[in-house]
Amino acid sequence: MSRARTGARMSVFISIAAYCDPVLGFTLARARAAARRPQDLHFGILDQSPQPPAPSTLEGLAPARVSYQRIDPVFSRGPCWARALAMALYDGEDWFLQLDSHMDFEPGWDERLIAQARALAPGRKGVVLSAYPNAFVFEDGRPVVRAATGKVLAHVVKAGSAFAPDHPVLGFEARPVETDRPLPGFHLGAGCLFAPGRFALEFPYDPALYFHGEEQALAARLYTHGWDIFHVPGLPLRHLYNDGNSGVPPRPLHWDATHEAGRAQAWWQLEQRSRARLGALLAGEPLGVYGLGRERTLAQYAKWCGIDYARRTLGPQAFRPMAP
Repeated sequence: MSRARTGARMSVFISIAAYCDPVLGFTLARARAAARRPQDLHFGILDQSPQPPAPSTLEGLAPARVSYQRIDPVFSRGPCWARALAMALYDGEDWFLQLDSHMDFEPGWDERLIAQARALAPGRKGVVLSAYPNAFVFEDGRPVVRAATGKVLAHVVKAGSAFAPDHPVLGFEARPVETDRPLPGFHLGAGCLFAPGRFALEFPYDPALYFHGEEQALAARLYTHGWDIFHVPGLPLRHLYNDGNSGVPPRPLHWDATHEAGRAQAWWQLEQRSRARLGALLAGEPLGVYGLGRERTLAQYAKWCGIDYARRTLGPQAFRPMAP
């Protein structure tokens, strides 16, 4: 029986798609240790690694529940495909948390995220809390926070960005905002996303996407289905960025040449298909459960945040955080 049906409204499904990540074990252990209610956690892990972790890594997550699947990286079809498989392990939990596999957690992160989401939920069809989180690094083997702000990190289009002539993929960045109030968002971070559990049923991840543009696709789906994105102050999660300053060896990426050598289909083919898929979504083509909703339109989205997919233009508000 799912914990969501036992009466407690605190169960959290944690969806993690890992790719040859040496920090996966750290992430899992820290999530369990820092949770206020580890007995209400359900880890759904899709591990794309040559070998599984030591048995003690997963056994040490008790009393949390663990659903673990592994696939050799040579058979992987990219980040979004992997996220779709991890999401499929959802089992009716009250809350859904999608994470990258290289994260750190503040004490009580589970109760804090639930409280923030509950406070924003009244009067709304659905809410998603998301961000590109503050960074942490390893120093002498220990995690150390490298925070840009203790307040809000809001998503905006990168300065100087413009639409390319052949695809709709844009670049985004996090902008620190010194406010104690949640800010509405028009974009989200796929590696740090918290929502009611029904998110996993209403917005199944599209495995036809590859990586670039996945967040734009999900933001458009959420908006047109009437859901709202928020960037909240004091997000209790941290991210280890793969920028050479992390304090651990750089982790390989799906498109690394050495990994590509053993595959029948190159990552660039998957990327081209993904760009076409994103274009089809934003053009309103019928994509079934992966398509746009009817609560709001992309024309309304363009007027609201300045990202106009029909005209391939960016208004000034696309480059600045929303007002509270």
